[in-house]
Amino acid sequence: MPDGRDLPSSLTLRLVPHIAEVGADEWDTLAGPDNPTVSHAFLRLLEESGSVGKGTGWTPQHLTLRDGAGTLLGAMPLYLKSHSYGEYVFDHAWAAAWERAGRDYYPKLQSAVPFTPVTGPRLLVRPQAPEGTAEAMLRGLEQIARTNGLSSVHVTFPTAAEYDLAGRAGWLQRLGRQFHWENRGYGSFDDFLGALSARKRKAVRRERREVAESGLVLHSLTGDALRPEHWDAFHRLYMATSDRKWGWAYLTRDFFHRLGTVMPDRVLLVLAEDGGRWVGGALNLIGTDTLYGRNWGSAGEYPFLHFEACYYRAIDFAIARGLKRVEAGAQGEHKIQRGYLPSPTYSVHHIVDRGFRRAVADFLERERATETEETALLAAESPYRKDGGDDAGGREGA
Repeated sequence: MPDGRDLPSSLTLRLVPHIAEVGADEWDTLAGPDNPTVSHAFLRLLEESGSVGKGTGWTPQHLTLRDGAGTLLGAMPLYLKSHSYGEYVFDHAWAAAWERAGRDYYPKLQSAVPFTPVTGPRLLVRPQAPEGTAEAMLRGLEQIARTNGLSSVHVTFPTAAEYDLAGRAGWLQRLGRQFHWENRGYGSFDDFLGALSARKRKAVRRERREVAESGLVLHSLTGDALRPEHWDAFHRLYMATSDRKWGWAYLTRDFFHRLGTVMPDRVLLVLAEDGGRWVGGALNLIGTDTLYGRNWGSAGEYPFLHFEACYYRAIDFAIARGLKRVEAGAQGEHKIQRGYLPSPTYSVHHIVDRGFRRAVADFLERERATETEETALLAAESPYRKDGGDDAGGREGA
């Protein structure tokens, strides 16, 4: 695909079909250490495991911006998409409307971490890069779309600062919602429970107790504790759940094995055992200050196991590690009653055709108003105590 050229002559914009063509150190200098999903290692795992690439609808076209000396100033994880699956920001209605008008919505360009609804930087900029580097990448993307006859460019789950920057550059802005847990300086899980209302505290204790008394044994595994048999088990659980619920498993067995080999210290794998058989599991990625919940798999219905493995064990781990938050992935208003509150997520969109862009802009304006109102209503359902003291029923045994 031809690169955009509407940039200062001192800068070179290039689309890279394999992340391995960019040095790991230079990419990670831009990406920073905080979020493992945008690291060179993670993106390379996706490619080398066959989770993205030929036949997946996710064709890597990573954006790089270099100065005249060849120094990498900016980069973006970027893919040419032939569908809208695995993005978690749904534009199927836009695609249908554009195709009813006799136009092709696909392929499109997508800056994202595939199959990973995790907030993180997308406009990766070198520290001390010249002012305007991020804006230059956005202009380059616009030019690439025009030059190649693409309908649109999308950046999903960027940071709030990137959302604002792209908005100032004229990109369309979309609000979304996830549910995140915030560590308010808790020293233990009981400290967290003490911040909940008595009724919610009692419900969480009951759920944890039922799992503990069910005979299931849970293992929280990271680093050297991870073994190939654990990844075989989790892949089996992941496949079973994907077949049962979604019908499309994105990540390959090889991906999980490579993940455990290449970056085991950035992984928390919670596995549930029933009589020597693995029956449930939750995969998390460990950032500098955030635990990112990613995938869940199970071999059947076990009361409250999902909540224990995905939410409560994540809180346990975050408190023990001193992490500031847990991002619990996409969807799930049921997370509120377990301490995960609504938090805004973002995406920005460049639509090439002006008429189509006006229609999408009108839709997004109305959607943002509704989203803001619904998020406020959900926040009002917070399980946390409204006052600083204990409440009725908050005594021992509640």
